[in-house]
Amino acid sequence: MNHFNEILTVQTNQRNEMIDITTKVAAAVAKSGVDVGTAIVFCPHTTAGITINENADPDVTHDILLTLEELIPHHRKGYRHGEGNSDAHVKSSLVGSSQTVLIQNGQLGLGIWQAVYFCEFDGPRSRKVYLRITD
Repeated sequence: MNHFNEILTVQTNQRNEMIDITTKVAAAVAKSGVDVGTAIVFCPHTTAGITINENADPDVTHDILLTLEELIPHHRKGYRHGEGNSDAHVKSSLVGSSQTVLIQNGQLGLGIWQAVYFCEFDGPRSRKVYLRITD
């Protein structure tokens, strides 16, 4: 089994945002030369995450972020973590730190409306995304 590793840099601009990184992940898959396999997209940060969702309508990412903020507000009575970003840690845990995408015919096996998103919950920051592509 062959492995191809790459580290992506993602610059975020807001405290909470979802950035479509599908093109960057697809470019790494093409560079890897893997025809059939898997791409693991991993976020090594405790206040950010990775998800797959719709990319056709920008209102979807807006609605996801709105719902997360309503469920897990930035300022909430009872938070104990001293850095003021407890909400970001909770959101990161709910969204998750990685996604696995199948590779078929050298392409990401995403549905027609799907995209891979980097989810920022404590920005703006410069972030990393680790990719592991295997055949």
